[in-house]
Amino acid sequence: MKSRPRGRLFFVFHNAHILRKNSIFDKQNRRGNMSTAKFITLGCGSAMPLKDRANAAHLLCLSDKLYLIDCGEGAQVALKETGVHTERINNIFISHLHGDHIFGLLPLLSTLSMRGRRSPLTIHAHKDLVELIEPLRKYFMADLSFELTIHPIDPRKAEVIFEDNKVVVSTIPLKHSVPTCGFLFREKEQGRKIIKEKLKEYDIPLAAIPGLKDGEDFVTDGGEVISNSELTIDPKPVRSFAYCSDTAYTESIVDIIKGVDMLYHEATYCEADKDRIRKTMHSTARQAAEIAKKAGVKKLVIGHYSSRYRKDEEIKQMAAEAREVFENTVTAKDMAVFRF
Repeated sequence: MKSRPRGRLFFVFHNAHILRKNSIFDKQNRRGNMSTAKFITLGCGSAMPLKDRANAAHLLCLSDKLYLIDCGEGAQVALKETGVHTERINNIFISHLHGDHIFGLLPLLSTLSMRGRRSPLTIHAHKDLVELIEPLRKYFMADLSFELTIHPIDPRKAEVIFEDNKVVVSTIPLKHSVPTCGFLFREKEQGRKIIKEKLKEYDIPLAAIPGLKDGEDFVTDGGEVISNSELTIDPKPVRSFAYCSDTAYTESIVDIIKGVDMLYHEATYCEADKDRIRKTMHSTARQAAEIAKKAGVKKLVIGHYSSRYRKDEEIKQMAAEAREVFENTVTAKDMAVFRF
């Protein structure tokens, strides 16, 4: 099979299965401690960016992998502030094609190329992204240093759009003024963890390890049965995360996101301005909490605030409205880190 040359855009017509540099996140990376799942809101604003509130962009760390979710204006600047090595981001997920969710995409691609990125990069988005980005890419970035693939997704369907040996990502159809979907990230069940000292103690061959991970006991050549519980420990519980922005209130997503460890749900308006949601097809903080409660999620993060709310007191009011329904609600702010 011939390899594809670098610097070209490939359109796949199938469904493939407050930080600063040297921050806590960065220090954990250097120590190799990436086991904690983290969600970072690089930008928590909606249509119009503010001085301290950028457009929608988020970074998810799950199973030692980094995923960029939406890429609003200024995303690359925020990414630099996290101390994250962007070479480790191999997949970008775009919820919909409104400017506040994609205007940072082209500058990011340009910077990655200027830095000499070599790793392939895949963008999962509505098929129309190709028509929007390809003319500009040809004009400004005719010779990308890396292979770029745009994998089209159908926002109307709940289906798997990405899968590797650790994580499965599925779409969550949302209700907005343009085709929009959220994303459900769920870790795969892993085999039991081997106690290395026990392998030496019982002189267990490497060929027996797959069976041990599947829960089998070990039988010695002399017929002695060594219990699996003595040789292995339980794997870590799988973790899950759901991203739902932008969307009007819709209970159709409840069964899809049921029981996730963390839900990020847009909360563009407070209850006093709920009359705006019919025209804009967004949600209030209270509505986000109602979804979280019905779905039985463990934690709710609200964000994507309207620029009409510029004071801390107004965001606190939104949080209060949400907590009346779902107590474990936290508010996003630019560069905030949420662990789960």
